Amino acid sequence: MFRRIAVAVAALALGAGAAVAQNPPQGPGQGGPGGGPAAFAARRMQALLQGITVTPAQQARMDSIVAAFSAQMPAFTPGQMPDSASRARRRELTARQDSTVRAVLTPEQQQVWDRNAANMPQRRPGGGGPGA
Repeated sequence: MFRRIAVAVAALALGAGAAVAQNPPQGPGQGGPGGGPAAFAARRMQALLQGITVTPAQQARMDSIVAAFSAQMPAFTPGQMPDSASRARRRELTARQDSTVRAVLTPEQQQVWDRNAANMPQRRPGGGGPGA
């Protein structure tokens, strides 16, 4: 049963990722400003993978990793600031997800990933928001 759910989540993530890549949403609640944690996470992953061409096997592994970590993320209520424990848990899971996804990449791809990560804007310490 768990395997079926994981496969379904991965399939949805694949479809949603392809749709976002082709037609990035623009409005609130649709991946634009204030689009929620899932939209923020998708944009963040897209930024980390900028300039990296992954194989279908790598993409499948990354989609599985992202789905597994997404399922562990604390619930997020739109319009409410998450508590400090939820923010800390989200940061911890995001860091673990990043290192797990990075491990799927080749050494050359990891160099691009590292450059992209270094160029990402830093969030304010203890800051809220969907990806905090």
